[in-house]
Amino acid sequence: MTKDETSLAEPDVASSGQATPVPKNEAVETEFRLGRRGILVFLTLTVLTLMVALDGTSISVALPIITRDLKGTAIEAFWSGTSFLLASTVFQPNFASLSGIFGRRPLVMVALTLFFVGTVVCAVAKNFTYMLVGRSIQGAGGGGVMALTEVIVTDIVPLRLRGQYFGILSAMWSIGSVTGPILGGGFSQDVSWRWIFYINFPFIGVGAVFIVLFLKLNIIPTSLAEKLRQIDYVGTILFVGSMSSFLIPLTWGGVLYDWDSWRTLVPLIIGVAGLVVFVFYEYRYAKDPIIPPKIFQNRTASVSFAGSFLQGFVLWCLLYYEPLYYEAVKGYSPIMAGVALFPATFTVAPSAGVVGFLVTKYGHYRWAAWLGWFLGTLGLGLLCYMDVDTSIPAWIFINIVPGIGLGLLFSSLAFAIQASATSDTLAIAVGMFSFFRAMGQAVGVAIGGVVFQNRMYHNLLQYPSLAPMASVYSQDAAGLVEVLKAMPDGPDKLNMRTAYTDSLRIVYAVCCAVCGVAFALSLLTESYDLNRALESNQTLRSEKNPKADVEAE
Repeated sequence: MTKDETSLAEPDVASSGQATPVPKNEAVETEFRLGRRGILVFLTLTVLTLMVALDGTSISVALPIITRDLKGTAIEAFWSGTSFLLASTVFQPNFASLSGIFGRRPLVMVALTLFFVGTVVCAVAKNFTYMLVGRSIQGAGGGGVMALTEVIVTDIVPLRLRGQYFGILSAMWSIGSVTGPILGGGFSQDVSWRWIFYINFPFIGVGAVFIVLFLKLNIIPTSLAEKLRQIDYVGTILFVGSMSSFLIPLTWGGVLYDWDSWRTLVPLIIGVAGLVVFVFYEYRYAKDPIIPPKIFQNRTASVSFAGSFLQGFVLWCLLYYEPLYYEAVKGYSPIMAGVALFPATFTVAPSAGVVGFLVTKYGHYRWAAWLGWFLGTLGLGLLCYMDVDTSIPAWIFINIVPGIGLGLLFSSLAFAIQASATSDTLAIAVGMFSFFRAMGQAVGVAIGGVVFQNRMYHNLLQYPSLAPMASVYSQDAAGLVEVLKAMPDGPDKLNMRTAYTDSLRIVYAVCCAVCGVAFALSLLTESYDLNRALESNQTLRSEKNPKADVEAE
């Protein structure tokens, strides 16, 4: 697909958030106004984003207490934390695709209902069977909410102005991800771990009411039978099954089972084979593919999808392994470890917002992707210099650099994908952008775990008193935290902390290399004109004519 060189003047947008197409190459000075109803819709999206981010991260620090209360095993506790991420990742493209058939509002309500049902099941859980079922249902609903919030922004806001709105969503996600473990730790220690789930009910209630009252989009005027015929049933089954088979062994490899175990290799191979079959089916046989192959035929889109995956890879490695450094090496509590992560996490949202405003003002986005990957490479390289005795001011300033770099990528990659997409593929392209980022998170933690295990094993062999336990200690970076805290002060503990830090350095070095590769790929990104009229067939209905429908293309 070649780049569209034509220029569209900035769209004329009514107070309801609808855009009126304007003639090409005609300079029109207009001001976009989202309107009262549009603002309330966007406020709803930010509330739902915060809710999903809080729930995805708050349970992690509470798992030991939950395991004790529900008399669960280590494996059950592991799956309680993992099932949410897996389900949310796998179902995101499905929600984005189905929203183009049935409409955004019905699919948002389905996602919110699933999240509500899963929350209720978890809140009243009497054993881990209920907890695992509830977390899986929650994850499916949460994945739908994450994908559709970004898609709806593209329905109601013109392309050039979306950066500031995506920046706000990124801020909500960052706040939720960082404060989640702190709230989870506070609830589980001082009140009850069930409040981790109870706190979702106000978010769900407000979100449901606002969606019903204000998210009134143009209706797709087709019969239910016709909509059902448009569903890619075979593709959906192949994708969900294959992606689940691929991601599940990535989460337990090296933790529950060895990487060379048949329990890890068999589902991994089946998953890869299934994805190959899925791609072949979508390309050759699917009439209305759930993931249209043409979204990958644009160079800028393909490079940006890869960038989204690699950003998720690096960001989640940072968010997962750096708190372990503060707990294991510095001896901080889980809550203080979350606070120590603020220099990296609370720079992500402001930098994403700044990019959105600058791109809106000047109309260029490639500089942000290039600068983001450059700072990411530099910041992860600086992290390799952290050691056992790194001072507080030093690690604060070191962590600011990758935080800013990874934050710049949120808006810039979104702009690149949306600018290169056509009106009929925009929704699924945005959904896939969210999916690749989530998939990168799962793969990043898995690969980071493999690197850590290998390096920790070799590092412990250097110390005669620790060498006999090298194989056991190196299996799980998170589990080793409790071992370190229980060790008495002395040479062995210092050697263990040193080996732990040196192992994390190699994880950061791998992430640094990933950022370097991503930077090289980002140079292939093309520049597209952002002055495009709003082309969605599911924009907000005009307040003057609420019954107006737009025919599906």
